[in-house]
Amino acid sequence: MFACRQISLTQFRNYSFEQFQFKQNTIGICGKNGSGKTNLLDAIYYLCFTKSSFNRADNQSVKEGYEGFRIEGIFEKEDDEKKLVCVLRENNRKEFSVNDELYQKFSEHIGKFPCVMIAPDDVSLITEGSEERRKFIDTLLSQLQHDYLEQLIAYNKILQQRNSFLKFAAERNSYDESLLEVLNNQLLEKGNFIYARRKNFLNAFLPQVLQQYTSIAESDDKLLLEYDSQLNNQSFEELLIQNLQRDLYLQRTGCGIHKDDVLIELHQSNFKNIASQGQRKSLLFAFKLAAFDTL
Repeated sequence: MFACRQISLTQFRNYSFEQFQFKQNTIGICGKNGSGKTNLLDAIYYLCFTKSSFNRADNQSVKEGYEGFRIEGIFEKEDDEKKLVCVLRENNRKEFSVNDELYQKFSEHIGKFPCVMIAPDDVSLITEGSEERRKFIDTLLSQLQHDYLEQLIAYNKILQQRNSFLKFAAERNSYDESLLEVLNNQLLEKGNFIYARRKNFLNAFLPQVLQQYTSIAESDDKLLLEYDSQLNNQSFEELLIQNLQRDLYLQRTGCGIHKDDVLIELHQSNFKNIASQGQRKSLLFAFKLAAFDTL
């Protein structure tokens, strides 16, 4: 993996301009509350993912009173050195380059500089709904398999088109069956691809999470982790056919891999309902450490 050896921040969060060098393989960052420790880590994340780890708009990362920001980093792997630059210009246009070559699509960058970040708010991976766990799995898989990311982007785009179609059909009280068939076929192709990749990956990954959790907790808590998908029990095509009237009524697609989850149970009960704070944090670290080992 590449290591970040140097980074400079201009008008980023609470930094007007600052430069840091990381000469050792393990770095500790200390400072008072609000001094910018997490912001520095997020800047490194920006260079790996072309965006913040906190799901905020790019312009929210600009230092107050300024317009635009610049992050530049030097990453090394053995004798290979890369210069990564992320720039948000005054017109809110973002540019990203490696060795001064601009990307046409930011998605091309994902996976080239693998990264795992953990922050206090990440406990939502354990305590919140399925969207958080899907995002975690998708982020990890996208770093490992670029074609997975491409298929996921395409699936989400087709899903939006199908939902728009359903809304229009509800307003008109009629719909074009041939157009729906085209959208369904496109959704099926992408969805089945993503399902197969997730299932294959999670069959190997979830046991690693359990192993990490047992090591951290130093006990066997009878924890169960399973890939939960509607496609486990029924084909995607059958689900779309069966749910058509419901989809038309609700004006959105209610079945598919965008409903996937990781089932987490403790003593055969919902983990987040009965787990202690320590168990929740242990499981969060287990997920993150397993991701790091996998990358």
